[in-house]
Amino acid sequence: VQLQASGGGSVQPGDSLRLSCSVSGRIFRSSDLAWFRQAPGKQREFVARITIGGTTNYADSVKGRFTISRDNVENTILLQMNSLIPEDTAVYLCNMPLDYAGSFVRFPWGQGTLVTVSS
Repeated sequence: VQLQASGGGSVQPGDSLRLSCSVSGRIFRSSDLAWFRQAPGKQREFVARITIGGTTNYADSVKGRFTISRDNVENTILLQMNSLIPEDTAVYLCNMPLDYAGSFVRFPWGQGTLVTVSS
């Protein structure tokens, strides 16, 4: 497994959660990486990206609430999610985007990690 997401759970609106994506060293050191999510009954969508150099960009729906970062010691990418809302409920996945929009990715999708936001 090249990338494996973890850290999901069930939280209430307004809570915070931090997701981790473990990445093999070779991929981590040489690739832009990104988080995506797929809500029940909806298409998968781009959430956030971080380049090799640390530049980030976010989907408008999470801008100001989510922060993506790289842990260069643990070879992981992190997604700090604050002020969660029910619309953030989804399976969160990580991958290597091949284009800016994240329409194409390098690796097969894994199972991801489920985040449920509900009161």
